[in-house]
Amino acid sequence: MTSDPITLLVNGDRQVAASPVTLPDFLQNQGFNLRLIAVEYNGEILHRQFWPETQLQNGDRLEVVTIVGGG
Repeated sequence: MTSDPITLLVNGDRQVAASPVTLPDFLQNQGFNLRLIAVEYNGEILHRQFWPETQLQNGDRLEVVTIVGGG
């Protein structure tokens, strides 16, 4: 079952996603490597254990930080 698309703010840019969609599915569709990112969800750091149960909603704000190694 699908409903109308939702609009999200991701790192300051508007993105449109199908609904319903979980956080990990959305992030993978955006090309993020889930093992190498941290996510702020609506202003709060969201611990990885809660990602699978997080259903994105219209108007949600995500800040995605990629962890980069090197020296």
